[in-house]
Amino acid sequence: MTPAVDSPVASGRAGDTAHQKAWYWYDWANSAYVTTTLTVLMAPYLTVIAKKSACPTLPSDVACPTNLSVVGIPVAPGSLVFYVLTFSTIVSAIVLIFIGAIADRSPRPVRLFAGFAWAGAAAASAMFLVSGDNWALGVLLLIFANLCLGSSLVIYDSLLCRIASPDERDRVSSRGWAWGYLGGGLLLALNLALLTLAGQIGISAGMAVRISLLSAGLWWATFTIIPVVGLRDLRGATDATEQTVSWAATETTTVRGPGVISAVSVPSVISGSLRQLTGTFRELRLYPQTMLFLLAYLFFNDGIQTVISASSVYGAEELNFSNSQLIEIILLVQFVAFGGALLFGRLARRFGAWRVVLSSLGLWTLVVTIAFFVPTGGFLIFVGLAVLIGIVLGGSQALSRSMFSQLIPRGREAEFFSLYQAMERGTSWFGTLVFGLVHQFTDSYRWAIIALIVFFVVGGLLLSRVRMREGIIAAGNEVPAVI
Repeated sequence: MTPAVDSPVASGRAGDTAHQKAWYWYDWANSAYVTTTLTVLMAPYLTVIAKKSACPTLPSDVACPTNLSVVGIPVAPGSLVFYVLTFSTIVSAIVLIFIGAIADRSPRPVRLFAGFAWAGAAAASAMFLVSGDNWALGVLLLIFANLCLGSSLVIYDSLLCRIASPDERDRVSSRGWAWGYLGGGLLLALNLALLTLAGQIGISAGMAVRISLLSAGLWWATFTIIPVVGLRDLRGATDATEQTVSWAATETTTVRGPGVISAVSVPSVISGSLRQLTGTFRELRLYPQTMLFLLAYLFFNDGIQTVISASSVYGAEELNFSNSQLIEIILLVQFVAFGGALLFGRLARRFGAWRVVLSSLGLWTLVVTIAFFVPTGGFLIFVGLAVLIGIVLGGSQALSRSMFSQLIPRGREAEFFSLYQAMERGTSWFGTLVFGLVHQFTDSYRWAIIALIVFFVVGGLLLSRVRMREGIIAAGNEVPAVI
Protein backbone atom coordinates (compact mmCIF):
# COMPACT_ATOMS: atom_id res chain seq x y z
CA MET A 1 0.00 0.00 0.00
CA THR A 2 1.26 3.49 -0.90
CA PRO A 3 1.92 5.52 2.24
CA ALA A 4 -0.10 8.66 2.82
CA VAL A 5 1.73 11.84 1.90
CA ASP A 6 0.92 15.04 3.71
CA SER A 7 4.03 17.16 3.19
CA PRO A 8 3.09 20.63 1.96
CA VAL A 9 6.29 20.97 -0.05
CA ALA A 10 8.17 18.34 -2.00
CA SER A 11 11.68 17.67 -0.78
CA GLY A 12 13.33 15.77 -3.60
CA ARG A 13 12.09 12.27 -2.77
CA ALA A 14 11.74 9.72 -5.58
CA GLY A 15 7.95 9.75 -5.19
CA ASP A 16 7.78 13.47 -5.93
CA THR A 17 8.59 12.97 -9.61
CA ALA A 18 5.71 10.53 -9.90
CA HIS A 19 3.39 13.07 -8.28
CA GLN A 20 4.50 15.76 -10.71
CA LYS A 21 3.92 13.49 -13.70
CA ALA A 22 0.43 12.62 -12.48
CA TRP A 23 -0.27 16.30 -11.78
CA TYR A 24 0.55 17.33 -15.36
CA TRP A 25 -2.27 15.18 -16.72
CA TYR A 26 -5.03 17.40 -15.39
CA ASP A 27 -3.74 20.27 -17.50
CA TRP A 28 -3.93 17.81 -20.41
CA ALA A 29 -7.46 16.73 -19.39
CA ASN A 30 -9.27 20.04 -18.78
CA SER A 31 -7.53 21.91 -21.60
CA ALA A 32 -9.63 19.98 -24.10
CA TYR A 33 -12.73 21.69 -22.69
CA VAL A 34 -10.99 25.07 -22.40
CA THR A 35 -9.77 24.89 -25.99
CA THR A 36 -12.48 23.09 -27.97
CA THR A 37 -15.50 24.37 -26.01
CA LEU A 38 -14.62 27.70 -24.37
CA THR A 39 -12.10 29.09 -26.83
CA VAL A 40 -13.31 27.85 -30.22
CA LEU A 41 -16.80 26.40 -30.54
CA MET A 42 -19.20 27.32 -27.75
CA ALA A 43 -19.12 31.12 -28.12
CA PRO A 44 -19.91 31.27 -31.87
CA TYR A 45 -22.26 28.26 -31.62
CA LEU A 46 -24.23 29.78 -28.74
CA THR A 47 -24.29 33.10 -30.60
CA VAL A 48 -25.85 31.38 -33.64
CA ILE A 49 -28.40 29.62 -31.40
CA ALA A 50 -29.26 32.93 -29.72
CA LYS A 51 -29.65 34.71 -33.06
CA LYS A 52 -31.95 31.94 -34.29
CA SER A 53 -34.13 32.35 -31.21
CA ALA A 54 -34.29 36.17 -31.49
CA CYS A 55 -34.56 36.35 -35.31
CA PRO A 56 -35.77 32.95 -36.58
CA THR A 57 -36.40 34.16 -40.14
CA LEU A 58 -33.00 35.80 -40.72
CA PRO A 59 -29.93 33.95 -42.06
CA SER A 60 -27.24 33.33 -39.44
CA ASP A 61 -24.76 35.62 -41.22
CA VAL A 62 -27.10 38.65 -41.03
CA ALA A 63 -27.05 40.95 -37.99
CA CYS A 64 -30.06 40.39 -35.74
CA PRO A 65 -31.78 43.67 -34.69
CA THR A 66 -33.93 41.98 -32.02
CA ASN A 67 -32.77 41.52 -28.42
CA LEU A 68 -33.26 38.42 -26.32
CA SER A 69 -35.09 38.72 -23.03
CA VAL A 70 -32.98 37.26 -20.22
CA VAL A 71 -34.93 37.46 -16.93
CA GLY A 72 -36.58 40.57 -18.34
CA ILE A 73 -33.31 42.25 -19.40
CA PRO A 74 -32.79 42.99 -23.13
CA VAL A 75 -29.58 41.37 -24.35
CA ALA A 76 -28.13 41.53 -27.87
CA PRO A 77 -27.62 37.95 -29.18
CA GLY A 78 -24.04 38.83 -30.12
CA SER A 79 -23.27 39.89 -26.55
CA LEU A 80 -25.03 37.00 -24.77
CA VAL A 81 -22.02 34.71 -24.37
CA PHE A 82 -19.90 37.50 -22.86
CA TYR A 83 -22.56 38.34 -20.31
CA VAL A 84 -22.82 34.63 -19.47
CA LEU A 85 -19.07 34.48 -18.84
CA THR A 86 -19.34 37.62 -16.73
CA PHE A 87 -22.17 36.17 -14.64
CA SER A 88 -20.43 32.81 -14.19
CA THR A 89 -17.32 34.57 -12.93
CA ILE A 90 -19.21 36.69 -10.43
CA VAL A 91 -20.78 33.49 -9.08
CA SER A 92 -17.34 31.83 -9.11
CA ALA A 93 -15.78 34.71 -7.19
CA ILE A 94 -18.18 33.92 -4.36
CA VAL A 95 -18.30 30.13 -4.55
CA LEU A 96 -14.65 29.35 -5.28
CA ILE A 97 -13.39 31.16 -2.18
CA PHE A 98 -15.73 29.01 -0.13
CA ILE A 99 -14.51 25.88 -1.97
CA GLY A 100 -10.92 26.81 -1.15
CA ALA A 101 -11.72 27.06 2.55
CA ILE A 102 -13.34 23.61 2.51
CA ALA A 103 -10.44 22.10 0.56
CA ASP A 104 -7.88 23.36 3.05
CA ARG A 105 -9.89 21.76 5.84
CA SER A 106 -10.33 18.47 3.99
CA PRO A 107 -8.06 15.53 4.85
CA ARG A 108 -8.66 14.20 1.29
CA PRO A 109 -8.45 17.19 -1.09
CA VAL A 110 -7.96 14.94 -4.13
CA ARG A 111 -11.45 13.48 -3.59
CA LEU A 112 -12.97 16.95 -3.71
CA PHE A 113 -10.92 17.67 -6.81
CA ALA A 114 -12.21 14.52 -8.52
CA GLY A 115 -15.84 15.27 -7.71
CA PHE A 116 -15.71 18.77 -9.19
CA ALA A 117 -13.73 17.66 -12.25
CA TRP A 118 -16.12 14.86 -13.17
CA ALA A 119 -19.22 17.00 -12.51
CA GLY A 120 -17.85 19.66 -14.85
CA ALA A 121 -16.99 17.05 -17.47
CA ALA A 122 -20.58 15.73 -17.30
CA ALA A 123 -21.97 19.23 -17.93
CA ALA A 124 -19.51 19.73 -20.80
CA SER A 125 -20.62 16.43 -22.35
CA ALA A 126 -24.29 17.43 -21.98
CA MET A 127 -23.66 20.42 -24.26
CA PHE A 128 -24.25 17.93 -27.06
CA LEU A 129 -27.97 18.43 -26.28
CA VAL A 130 -27.89 22.17 -27.11
CA SER A 131 -29.53 22.61 -30.52
CA GLY A 132 -32.25 24.49 -32.35
CA ASP A 133 -32.98 27.72 -30.49
CA ASN A 134 -32.39 26.30 -27.00
CA TRP A 135 -29.85 28.88 -25.91
CA ALA A 136 -31.05 28.73 -22.27
CA LEU A 137 -29.80 25.14 -21.86
CA GLY A 138 -26.45 26.17 -23.28
CA VAL A 139 -26.23 29.07 -20.83
CA LEU A 140 -27.00 26.88 -17.80
CA LEU A 141 -24.53 24.15 -18.80
CA LEU A 142 -21.81 26.68 -19.55
CA ILE A 143 -22.21 28.35 -16.15
CA PHE A 144 -22.20 25.02 -14.29
CA ALA A 145 -19.24 23.58 -16.22
CA ASN A 146 -17.19 26.75 -15.66
CA LEU A 147 -17.98 26.73 -11.95
CA CYS A 148 -16.89 23.09 -11.63
CA LEU A 149 -13.76 23.77 -13.69
CA GLY A 150 -12.81 26.65 -11.43
CA SER A 151 -13.51 24.58 -8.29
CA SER A 152 -11.33 21.71 -9.48
CA LEU A 153 -8.53 24.09 -10.47
CA VAL A 154 -8.54 25.71 -7.01
CA ILE A 155 -7.53 22.37 -5.52
CA TYR A 156 -5.32 21.33 -8.44
CA ASP A 157 -3.27 24.55 -8.36
CA SER A 158 -2.90 24.34 -4.58
CA LEU A 159 -1.30 20.89 -4.94
CA LEU A 160 1.61 22.53 -6.78
CA CYS A 161 2.87 23.70 -3.38
CA ARG A 162 2.99 20.08 -2.16
CA ILE A 163 4.62 18.39 -5.15
CA ALA A 164 7.31 20.97 -6.01
CA SER A 165 9.89 22.90 -4.01
CA PRO A 166 10.09 26.71 -4.50
CA ASP A 167 12.95 26.38 -6.99
CA GLU A 168 11.01 23.79 -9.02
CA ARG A 169 7.67 25.54 -9.33
CA ASP A 170 8.38 27.66 -12.42
CA ARG A 171 9.51 24.53 -14.26
CA VAL A 172 6.67 22.30 -13.01
CA SER A 173 3.96 24.90 -13.63
CA SER A 174 5.31 25.67 -17.11
CA ARG A 175 5.48 22.00 -18.01
CA GLY A 176 1.89 21.50 -16.83
CA TRP A 177 0.69 24.33 -19.05
CA ALA A 178 2.71 22.89 -21.95
CA TRP A 179 1.03 19.50 -21.52
CA GLY A 180 -2.31 21.29 -21.47
CA TYR A 181 -1.69 22.98 -24.79
CA LEU A 182 -0.50 19.74 -26.32
CA GLY A 183 -3.54 17.77 -25.13
CA GLY A 184 -6.00 20.51 -26.03
CA GLY A 185 -4.37 20.90 -29.43
CA LEU A 186 -4.52 17.17 -30.16
CA LEU A 187 -8.28 16.96 -29.56
CA LEU A 188 -8.81 20.20 -31.45
CA ALA A 189 -7.00 18.70 -34.45
CA LEU A 190 -9.37 15.71 -34.38
CA ASN A 191 -12.35 18.05 -34.17
CA LEU A 192 -11.00 20.10 -37.06
CA ALA A 193 -10.93 16.93 -39.15
CA LEU A 194 -14.52 16.16 -38.13
CA LEU A 195 -15.78 19.66 -39.03
CA THR A 196 -13.91 19.59 -42.34
CA LEU A 197 -15.26 16.15 -43.32
CA ALA A 198 -18.75 16.60 -41.87
CA GLY A 199 -20.49 16.79 -45.25
CA GLN A 200 -18.57 13.83 -46.64
CA ILE A 201 -19.54 11.56 -43.75
CA GLY A 202 -23.18 12.59 -43.88
CA ILE A 203 -23.60 14.91 -40.87
CA SER A 204 -24.44 18.59 -40.67
CA ALA A 205 -22.03 21.28 -39.49
CA GLY A 206 -24.18 21.75 -36.39
CA MET A 207 -24.00 18.06 -35.53
CA ALA A 208 -20.22 18.13 -36.02
CA VAL A 209 -20.00 20.99 -33.52
CA ARG A 210 -22.19 19.10 -31.03
CA ILE A 211 -20.06 15.95 -31.34
CA SER A 212 -16.94 18.06 -30.79
CA LEU A 213 -18.47 19.54 -27.62
CA LEU A 214 -19.25 16.00 -26.41
CA SER A 215 -15.70 14.85 -27.16
CA ALA A 216 -14.26 17.64 -25.01
CA GLY A 217 -16.35 16.56 -22.02
CA LEU A 218 -15.44 12.89 -22.44
CA TRP A 219 -11.74 13.73 -22.84
CA TRP A 220 -11.85 15.82 -19.66
CA ALA A 221 -13.51 13.01 -17.70
CA THR A 222 -11.28 10.20 -19.00
CA PHE A 223 -7.87 11.77 -18.48
CA THR A 224 -8.83 13.11 -15.05
CA ILE A 225 -8.53 9.49 -13.89
CA ILE A 226 -4.71 9.72 -14.10
CA PRO A 227 -4.17 12.59 -11.61
CA VAL A 228 -6.90 11.28 -9.31
CA VAL A 229 -5.13 7.91 -9.07
CA GLY A 230 -1.59 9.34 -9.07
CA LEU A 231 -2.25 11.93 -6.36
CA ARG A 232 -4.67 9.93 -4.21
CA ASP A 233 -2.12 9.53 -1.40
CA LEU A 234 -1.79 13.29 -0.83
CA ARG A 235 -3.41 14.53 2.38
CA GLY A 236 -4.05 17.93 3.92
CA ALA A 237 -0.99 20.14 4.42
CA THR A 238 1.04 19.44 7.57
CA ASP A 239 0.94 23.10 8.58
CA ALA A 240 -2.82 22.67 8.82
CA THR A 241 -2.58 19.36 10.72
CA GLU A 242 -3.41 20.79 14.12
CA GLN A 243 -6.31 22.71 12.63
CA THR A 244 -7.55 19.62 10.76
CA VAL A 245 -7.24 17.34 13.78
CA SER A 246 -9.09 19.81 15.98
CA TRP A 247 -11.77 20.22 13.35
CA ALA A 248 -12.14 16.45 12.95
CA ALA A 249 -12.32 15.94 16.70
CA THR A 250 -14.99 18.56 17.32
CA GLU A 251 -17.02 18.37 14.12
CA THR A 252 -16.91 14.61 13.39
CA THR A 253 -16.65 14.97 9.64
CA THR A 254 -16.75 11.91 7.41
CA VAL A 255 -15.82 11.94 3.74
CA ARG A 256 -17.69 9.45 1.58
CA GLY A 257 -16.85 9.15 -2.08
CA PRO A 258 -15.25 11.74 -4.38
CA GLY A 259 -15.77 15.11 -2.81
CA VAL A 260 -18.99 14.17 -1.01
CA ILE A 261 -19.35 15.07 2.67
CA SER A 262 -21.91 13.29 4.77
CA ALA A 263 -25.14 15.18 5.32
CA VAL A 264 -24.68 15.14 9.09
CA SER A 265 -21.43 17.12 8.89
CA VAL A 266 -22.41 19.76 6.31
CA PRO A 267 -23.43 22.49 8.83
CA SER A 268 -20.18 21.97 10.73
CA VAL A 269 -18.11 22.19 7.57
CA ILE A 270 -19.92 25.35 6.49
CA SER A 271 -19.58 27.10 9.85
CA GLY A 272 -15.92 26.14 10.17
CA SER A 273 -15.16 27.22 6.60
CA LEU A 274 -16.93 30.55 7.07
CA ARG A 275 -14.80 31.25 10.13
CA GLN A 276 -11.70 30.39 8.14
CA LEU A 277 -12.79 32.64 5.26
CA THR A 278 -13.30 35.55 7.63
CA GLY A 279 -9.78 35.00 8.92
CA THR A 280 -8.39 34.84 5.38
CA PHE A 281 -9.73 38.23 4.34
CA ARG A 282 -8.54 39.70 7.62
CA GLU A 283 -5.09 38.14 7.24
CA LEU A 284 -4.76 39.12 3.59
CA ARG A 285 -4.03 42.64 4.76
CA LEU A 286 -0.93 41.25 6.48
CA TYR A 287 0.42 40.18 3.07
CA PRO A 288 0.40 43.43 1.04
CA GLN A 289 2.58 42.02 -1.76
CA THR A 290 0.27 39.02 -2.17
CA MET A 291 -2.71 41.38 -2.30
CA LEU A 292 -0.97 43.64 -4.82
CA PHE A 293 -0.11 40.67 -7.03
CA LEU A 294 -3.76 39.54 -6.97
CA LEU A 295 -4.87 43.02 -7.99
CA ALA A 296 -2.36 43.10 -10.85
CA TYR A 297 -3.42 39.61 -11.89
CA LEU A 298 -7.08 40.65 -11.87
CA PHE A 299 -6.34 43.20 -14.58
CA PHE A 300 -3.82 41.52 -16.86
CA ASN A 301 -5.37 38.06 -16.65
CA ASP A 302 -8.81 39.51 -17.42
CA GLY A 303 -7.24 40.92 -20.56
CA ILE A 304 -5.67 37.56 -21.48
CA GLN A 305 -8.86 35.61 -20.76
CA THR A 306 -11.02 37.99 -22.75
CA VAL A 307 -8.69 37.79 -25.74
CA ILE A 308 -8.92 33.99 -25.53
CA SER A 309 -12.70 33.80 -25.11
CA ALA A 310 -13.43 36.53 -27.68
CA SER A 311 -10.98 35.42 -30.38
CA SER A 312 -13.35 32.95 -32.06
CA VAL A 313 -16.28 35.40 -32.09
CA TYR A 314 -13.98 38.20 -33.30
CA GLY A 315 -12.71 35.99 -36.12
CA ALA A 316 -16.16 34.74 -37.11
CA GLU A 317 -18.21 37.93 -36.77
CA GLU A 318 -15.70 40.71 -37.53
CA LEU A 319 -13.18 39.04 -39.86
CA ASN A 320 -15.61 36.58 -41.53
CA PHE A 321 -13.47 33.50 -40.94
CA SER A 322 -15.07 30.07 -41.30
CA ASN A 323 -15.22 27.53 -38.45
CA SER A 324 -12.43 25.56 -40.11
CA GLN A 325 -10.21 28.65 -40.35
CA LEU A 326 -10.87 29.49 -36.72
CA ILE A 327 -9.92 26.01 -35.59
CA GLU A 328 -6.77 26.10 -37.72
CA ILE A 329 -5.75 29.37 -36.02
CA ILE A 330 -6.48 28.12 -32.51
CA LEU A 331 -4.72 24.85 -33.31
CA LEU A 332 -1.65 26.80 -34.37
CA VAL A 333 -1.81 28.79 -31.12
CA GLN A 334 -2.02 25.55 -29.11
CA PHE A 335 1.11 23.98 -30.53
CA VAL A 336 3.11 27.22 -30.53
CA ALA A 337 2.02 27.76 -26.91
CA PHE A 338 3.40 24.34 -26.01
CA GLY A 339 6.87 25.55 -26.95
CA GLY A 340 6.18 29.02 -25.56
CA ALA A 341 5.38 27.67 -22.10
CA LEU A 342 8.59 25.63 -22.00
CA LEU A 343 10.57 28.62 -23.33
CA PHE A 344 9.20 30.93 -20.65
CA GLY A 345 10.05 28.33 -18.00
CA ARG A 346 13.66 28.42 -19.13
CA LEU A 347 13.72 32.21 -19.30
CA ALA A 348 12.36 32.34 -15.75
CA ARG A 349 15.25 30.19 -14.50
CA ARG A 350 17.65 32.78 -15.88
CA PHE A 351 15.88 36.12 -15.46
CA GLY A 352 13.18 35.36 -12.88
CA ALA A 353 9.45 34.87 -13.40
CA TRP A 354 8.58 38.44 -12.38
CA ARG A 355 10.66 40.03 -15.14
CA VAL A 356 9.51 37.56 -17.77
CA VAL A 357 5.80 38.04 -17.02
CA LEU A 358 6.18 41.81 -16.92
CA SER A 359 7.83 41.75 -20.35
CA SER A 360 5.07 39.51 -21.72
CA LEU A 361 2.43 42.14 -20.92
CA GLY A 362 4.12 44.49 -23.38
CA LEU A 363 3.76 41.79 -26.04
CA TRP A 364 0.08 41.31 -25.14
CA THR A 365 -0.49 45.04 -25.73
CA LEU A 366 1.11 44.65 -29.15
CA VAL A 367 -1.15 41.65 -29.91
CA VAL A 368 -4.35 43.61 -29.19
CA THR A 369 -3.16 46.59 -31.25
CA ILE A 370 -2.39 44.41 -34.27
CA ALA A 371 -5.75 42.61 -33.95
CA PHE A 372 -7.59 45.94 -34.25
CA PHE A 373 -6.00 46.61 -37.66
CA VAL A 374 -6.38 43.13 -39.20
CA PRO A 375 -8.57 43.61 -42.31
CA THR A 376 -11.71 41.56 -42.89
CA GLY A 377 -10.68 38.28 -44.47
CA GLY A 378 -7.01 38.89 -43.61
CA PHE A 379 -6.36 35.27 -42.69
CA LEU A 380 -2.59 35.20 -43.26
CA ILE A 381 -2.07 38.32 -41.15
CA PHE A 382 -4.10 36.75 -38.37
CA VAL A 383 -2.00 33.58 -38.64
CA GLY A 384 1.12 35.66 -37.92
CA LEU A 385 -0.66 37.23 -34.96
CA ALA A 386 -1.62 33.74 -33.72
CA VAL A 387 2.07 32.77 -33.59
CA LEU A 388 2.81 35.77 -31.39
CA ILE A 389 -0.16 34.93 -29.15
CA GLY A 390 1.05 31.36 -28.80
CA ILE A 391 4.51 32.44 -27.69
CA VAL A 392 3.28 34.63 -24.83
CA LEU A 393 0.05 32.80 -23.88
CA GLY A 394 1.18 29.70 -22.03
CA GLY A 395 4.28 31.20 -20.49
CA SER A 396 2.61 34.25 -18.95
CA GLN A 397 -0.12 32.13 -17.37
CA ALA A 398 2.15 29.33 -16.16
CA LEU A 399 4.62 31.70 -14.51
CA SER A 400 1.81 33.70 -12.90
CA ARG A 401 0.63 30.49 -11.22
CA SER A 402 4.08 29.62 -9.90
CA MET A 403 4.71 33.22 -8.76
CA PHE A 404 1.52 33.26 -6.74
CA SER A 405 2.35 29.90 -5.14
CA GLN A 406 5.41 31.57 -3.60
CA LEU A 407 3.27 34.27 -1.94
CA ILE A 408 0.86 31.93 -0.10
CA PRO A 409 1.25 31.05 3.60
CA ARG A 410 1.52 27.29 4.14
CA GLY A 411 -1.62 25.41 5.01
CA ARG A 412 -3.82 27.96 3.21
CA GLU A 413 -2.93 26.96 -0.36
CA ALA A 414 -6.41 26.06 -1.63
CA GLU A 415 -8.05 29.00 0.09
CA PHE A 416 -5.63 31.52 -1.40
CA PHE A 417 -5.70 29.81 -4.79
CA SER A 418 -9.48 30.20 -4.73
CA LEU A 419 -8.90 33.97 -4.83
CA TYR A 420 -6.50 33.43 -7.71
CA GLN A 421 -8.78 31.02 -9.53
CA ALA A 422 -11.72 33.41 -9.42
CA MET A 423 -9.69 35.47 -11.91
CA GLU A 424 -8.31 32.51 -13.86
CA ARG A 425 -8.89 31.09 -17.35
CA GLY A 426 -12.45 30.99 -18.58
CA THR A 427 -13.70 33.03 -15.58
CA SER A 428 -12.66 36.62 -16.30
CA TRP A 429 -15.53 38.98 -15.70
CA PHE A 430 -14.45 42.59 -15.99
CA GLY A 431 -12.85 42.05 -19.40
CA THR A 432 -15.80 40.17 -20.87
CA LEU A 433 -18.19 42.75 -19.41
CA VAL A 434 -16.28 45.61 -21.03
CA PHE A 435 -16.04 43.68 -24.30
CA GLY A 436 -19.77 42.96 -24.33
CA LEU A 437 -20.75 46.53 -23.42
CA VAL A 438 -18.43 48.13 -25.99
CA HIS A 439 -19.83 45.82 -28.67
CA GLN A 440 -23.42 46.53 -27.68
CA PHE A 441 -22.93 50.31 -27.80
CA THR A 442 -20.70 50.47 -30.92
CA ASP A 443 -21.89 47.34 -32.77
CA SER A 444 -18.20 46.71 -33.49
CA TYR A 445 -15.93 43.97 -32.20
CA ARG A 446 -12.89 46.02 -33.26
CA TRP A 447 -13.52 48.73 -30.68
CA ALA A 448 -14.31 46.01 -28.16
CA ILE A 449 -10.93 44.32 -28.72
CA ILE A 450 -8.90 47.55 -28.62
CA ALA A 451 -10.53 48.48 -25.30
CA LEU A 452 -8.67 45.56 -23.71
CA ILE A 453 -5.34 47.42 -23.87
CA VAL A 454 -6.20 49.15 -20.61
CA PHE A 455 -6.15 45.80 -18.77
CA PHE A 456 -2.57 45.03 -19.82
CA VAL A 457 -1.33 48.55 -19.09
CA VAL A 458 -2.90 48.75 -15.62
CA GLY A 459 -1.92 45.15 -14.81
CA GLY A 460 1.67 45.80 -15.86
CA LEU A 461 1.92 48.96 -13.77
CA LEU A 462 0.62 47.15 -10.69
CA LEU A 463 2.86 44.11 -11.25
CA SER A 464 5.91 46.37 -11.56
CA ARG A 465 5.26 47.48 -7.96
CA VAL A 466 5.15 43.93 -6.52
CA ARG A 467 8.24 43.17 -4.42
CA MET A 468 8.44 39.40 -4.75
CA ARG A 469 11.24 38.74 -2.26
CA GLU A 470 9.50 40.75 0.44
CA GLY A 471 6.20 38.97 -0.24
CA ILE A 472 7.76 35.48 -0.14
CA ILE A 473 9.48 36.18 3.17
CA ALA A 474 6.30 37.69 4.64
CA ALA A 475 4.40 34.51 3.72
CA GLY A 476 7.01 32.45 5.57
CA ASN A 477 8.26 30.63 2.49
CA GLU A 478 11.72 29.79 1.19
CA VAL A 479 13.05 32.34 -1.31
CA PRO A 480 13.98 30.71 -4.67
CA ALA A 481 17.44 31.26 -6.08
CA VAL A 482 16.01 33.36 -8.93
CA ILE A 483 12.75 35.31 -8.58
